[in-house]
Amino acid sequence: MSRTYVDRFLRFFLVVAAVVLGIIAAYYISTVTYPFIIAFFIALLINPLVDVLERKARMPRWLAVSVTLIILFAAVAGLVTLLVAEIVSGTQYLANVVPEKFQTLIAYIETFVADQIIPIYKDLAGLFKSLSATQQDTIMQNIQAVGKKIGTTVGEFIQSILQNIPQLLAWLPNAATVFIFSLLATFFISKDWHRLMRMAQQWLPTKARTSGKTVFLDLKRALFGFIKAQATLISITTVIVLIGLLILRVDYAITIALIIGFVDILPYLGTGIVFVPWIIYAAVSGDIPFAIGLGVLYIVVLVQRQIMEPKVLSSSIGLDPLATLIALFVGFKLLGFLGLIAGPVALVIIRTLHSANVFRDIWRFIIGKPTS
Repeated sequence: MSRTYVDRFLRFFLVVAAVVLGIIAAYYISTVTYPFIIAFFIALLINPLVDVLERKARMPRWLAVSVTLIILFAAVAGLVTLLVAEIVSGTQYLANVVPEKFQTLIAYIETFVADQIIPIYKDLAGLFKSLSATQQDTIMQNIQAVGKKIGTTVGEFIQSILQNIPQLLAWLPNAATVFIFSLLATFFISKDWHRLMRMAQQWLPTKARTSGKTVFLDLKRALFGFIKAQATLISITTVIVLIGLLILRVDYAITIALIIGFVDILPYLGTGIVFVPWIIYAAVSGDIPFAIGLGVLYIVVLVQRQIMEPKVLSSSIGLDPLATLIALFVGFKLLGFLGLIAGPVALVIIRTLHSANVFRDIWRFIIGKPTS
């Protein structure tokens, strides 16, 4: 093997090792610095408004940051207050209506059991008595095994829930700590934003600074685009559900539409959490036209989500619709619901690195050509 191929292999191994070690280091560092990572993204989000207040209103930087954070906090708190007030009003109505509907469902189940299950049970009991003692013992053992398995599964599920309650309670102080540190870090990062950017430019080589600026700008655009895309998809779902519920003349349609829009954050599963039990209840309670209407509305919501998600993501982030669809599917298969976010983000990073000629420079380094 010639010396050239040995050098190329060593450089290739060096690049792979550097990438792997960098990913591992970034993961472990992020586990202890995530409040400051959150603060950085918040500072990135509010920085345009801070610059406007500093330049147009002639505020000191620290005051502009403080005013922006107060506006942001007030906007979020006000929106949450309005949503909670609407949801509380709707849930009070549901709390009065659901027990009555539940009693109707229980009465239907009792009638169904009396008319359908008991005759079948009597037939099975007569058939069971006609079997031999050995066959009866075998059947009873299988029934007991199934019952034991169900009991064990239910018990383990309840036990896991109870065991997670202390963890949830222990998480609350940690969440408060993270919130405080993130808020303080946001203030200091935003206040010194331009100074920190100048320091980063001084530390980085010229080539890395040029490529890093391209990557940073593309990722910044993709981040805001992704947030915009998700907000757009959730808003579309909420509006469609609201229109459908108004057509079906459902009481407190706004509250229900907001709840469904909120759970739509969980793609593929979110809206089904509300629609599927609701459709089943409407069907078994005898309101077939209403169940059909809910079913049609659910199908419309699912279809628009599948059609709009790749198109909205591609237009907001700047990705090809087919590539976005592939990234969504691959991410979902590898990481589950988290992959629906990680897939497009990874695709954005790859495209950004390609547009910044990072892959070209790495390849030239491996084959031994000087980068330009």
